[in-house]
Amino acid sequence: MKRFDLRHLGEGFYKRMGEIIDTHLIEGEVGIFLFEIGDFANVDKSAQYANSKNCEIMNSVRFNHRDWTLVVRKIPRISKESEAKEAQ
Repeated sequence: MKRFDLRHLGEGFYKRMGEIIDTHLIEGEVGIFLFEIGDFANVDKSAQYANSKNCEIMNSVRFNHRDWTLVVRKIPRISKESEAKEAQ
């Protein structure tokens, strides 16, 4: 489990969150991202973005009056392939 503080990036945290998911999290590993809420649309956008990066949302909660915590797990490729086979 790794924790990443992206609050200093303001609303421009998406790109960095994607880079971290791609390069710092291994399959099956959990990452905790802290970011500033700003517009509450950022909460939904961050969850959708993490899903698009092959991550499962484990938790999403308000940390304090201006910060949000998003907990994700990078899904192992084996799981994705198994799901695809089961769907067929």
